[in-house]
Amino acid sequence: MIRLAALLLLTLAAPLAARESLGVYESWAAFKDPSPLRCYAIAKAQGKTAAPAYATVSNWPDKGVRGAVHIVLSREVADKAGARLVVSGKRFDLVAKGRNAWARDAGDDAAIVAALRSASRMSVSGAGFTDRYTLAGAATAIDAATVGCAGRR
Repeated sequence: MIRLAALLLLTLAAPLAARESLGVYESWAAFKDPSPLRCYAIAKAQGKTAAPAYATVSNWPDKGVRGAVHIVLSREVADKAGARLVVSGKRFDLVAKGRNAWARDAGDDAAIVAALRSASRMSVSGAGFTDRYTLAGAATAIDAATVGCAGRR
């Protein structure tokens, strides 16, 4: 049993070892995964949540994706229920499935990232829950993730 636990730990740790930290910027951090190449800024929701909740802004150079917003919600949402992101009074309806939520399209991704750059807080809500984030360091982490994957396409 101990050997199995040790093997499992080694298996889980291997992908984490490949991840490169691009920096920690107040409440946000930036990372680079080599295969497939992906760079992203990430933050954890504030306070106690039902389950860990995270917000990410990702770049996938090989897929031609830049500034994709993805939220891992603290609770599952019902099919077709959606979720709403609010940044400085601007509201964005998100597509949600289970505990995951995304911007509706690349235009919304860009609008959300622009709002994140100039705000201090954001929230993501679904039926019966609200996950709150501080945006201190978000712009710098987003920039670090963009630079981390620059020139790779």
